[in-house]
Amino acid sequence: MTDVFTHPWLGGLFDDEEIRQVLSAENSLSEMIAVENAYTEALAETGIVHKADAAEVRKHLSKAAVGITALRDGTAKDGLVIPTLVSELAKGLPDRARKALHKGMTSQDVIDTALVLSLRRVLEIFEQRLTHVLSQLSRLDSSFGQNDLIGRTRMQAALPIQVADRLNGWRAPFESCTNRYPGIRKNLLRLQLGGAVGDRTPWGEHADQVANIMAVKLDLENAAPWHTDRTAIADFTNWLSLLTGGAGKIGQDLMLMSQQGIDEVTLSGGGSSSAMPHKQNPIQAEVLVALAQYNAIQLSGMHMASHHEQERSGTAWTLEWMILPQMVMATGSALMTVSKLLANIERLGTASG
Repeated sequence: MTDVFTHPWLGGLFDDEEIRQVLSAENSLSEMIAVENAYTEALAETGIVHKADAAEVRKHLSKAAVGITALRDGTAKDGLVIPTLVSELAKGLPDRARKALHKGMTSQDVIDTALVLSLRRVLEIFEQRLTHVLSQLSRLDSSFGQNDLIGRTRMQAALPIQVADRLNGWRAPFESCTNRYPGIRKNLLRLQLGGAVGDRTPWGEHADQVANIMAVKLDLENAAPWHTDRTAIADFTNWLSLLTGGAGKIGQDLMLMSQQGIDEVTLSGGGSSSAMPHKQNPIQAEVLVALAQYNAIQLSGMHMASHHEQERSGTAWTLEWMILPQMVMATGSALMTVSKLLANIERLGTASG
């Protein structure tokens, strides 16, 4: 077993095909080529390279076929994919045009910017799912909000409440994440262009112009190079953990509400037991709690990965590659699963009177 998201049967619990496609090697390769293409255009528009050479590179990139095996072998040797990617992309280009491909950029410029392009699509998907979850909670409030519940503190019966009170506790984390979304998006969607040591010296007096053109073409903000400043990445993963935490809260509550003898909820689609056929296990709720705990654990790793020494870190950057995609997948899975779980609620609480 490698990971639960793509596992042949555990994937039935955890996989998110839409997010998996966004994070796929094929899409990442496409985004890296898009970054190279935008850079070539910027070099031409600033007069750093001849427009004819840039046009030849762009035409070449539009038809480029890069083998994944070559990229895998190159990454094993170089520790990252870009040296081999550039070498593969340069094949068939005349020597005079090669200076319009990649020259001046560093591997991190390409990889980080391509990552941001992928995360932009992730954010769009998550925003749509967040909106849907909030809509489902509003529907449940309309249907069951006036029903009675026993409020519980420290898992002990406390005082009577209404279902609406508990729904407010479910809704609040998602509303908070929705309110934070514009800031997360703005801080994350930034061009990475710094050159070898992050000071933009390769482009001299044209540096800001090159960066501005690239940012416009990629629809990103032109910010100062952030090779070692992973604050926006850390903030994003914190937001992911808050999302899964909110979903986990719903899962935890519904697990407790569905216990025999409490029976404060009726859920359709419960899981079966091989030994006890009378049981209906709250599988989706359990998965939500596990995903919330998983992301909470991974978040500490992302904070470890924010310590980038000097002008570039190999170790911290590699750790980021290991953790970030898994957190994104876990969040996608949680948002899908909580939506399914909310749709399976047939009753909450007891009708008043």
